[in-house]
Amino acid sequence: MVEKGLAIITGATAGIGEATAELLAIEGYDLILTGRRKDRLEALAKRLGANGNSILPLCFDVSNKGEVESSIKEIEAKLSSVTILINNAGLALGTDLIPTADLADWDQMIDTNVKGLLYMTRLIVPHMIRNKSGHIINIGSVAGRWSYRGGAVYCATKFAVRAISEGLRMDIAGSGVRVTNIEPGMVDTEFSVVRFGDEKRALAVYEGLEVLSAKDIAECILWTLTRPPHVNIQEMVVFPTDQAAVGQVHRRGEKE
Repeated sequence: MVEKGLAIITGATAGIGEATAELLAIEGYDLILTGRRKDRLEALAKRLGANGNSILPLCFDVSNKGEVESSIKEIEAKLSSVTILINNAGLALGTDLIPTADLADWDQMIDTNVKGLLYMTRLIVPHMIRNKSGHIINIGSVAGRWSYRGGAVYCATKFAVRAISEGLRMDIAGSGVRVTNIEPGMVDTEFSVVRFGDEKRALAVYEGLEVLSAKDIAECILWTLTRPPHVNIQEMVVFPTDQAAVGQVHRRGEKE
């Protein structure tokens, strides 16, 4: 188990990031929470801080290298205390096929899901190496293993998260720092609302299904963090029972 200390969670204003912040706060971790939505971020920090934890909200966009660098510089004195980095910030945009897709959507997914994760890791991991301990958890996706129509670039970003996780583990082997890639299937968060830009269409994705909750994944993260120091859960693939594979679900009420 990584000694409880200071955990950084990116994309903490909703979904898996928010649920993980809530769970780690209950477990007694001090937290640095990042996100783009200042009002949500500050409200979350205030709520979790009521338990006596040290909760620091840090508002910036992980896809903006300048913002990442300046924000991390603001907390430079705290970096030696960071024991956990949870690279959760990410998104999917659009369902268009490659010949008709919006290039801006591609840029935003690549900049956030890949480059943002790399920026954060590059600035935090050297401090963990110096301490000879720490844990980096990347939130990937089953889309990083199995591609699907209309999601080529999103899938590519999550394939990249898997490759980066594997490569980082090799690059820092012997440092005492652990690296985990957690790959959820269908989770009921804002993911589909952001992807489709249409709440009604997003709700239809989950119709007739009992999908994973953000708390389910937060519990997986906590379990991974609390393994003994010599145990590294390298990858964890998590589907809801109603999802057999990417693109194959069983909706309640369907004929057997």
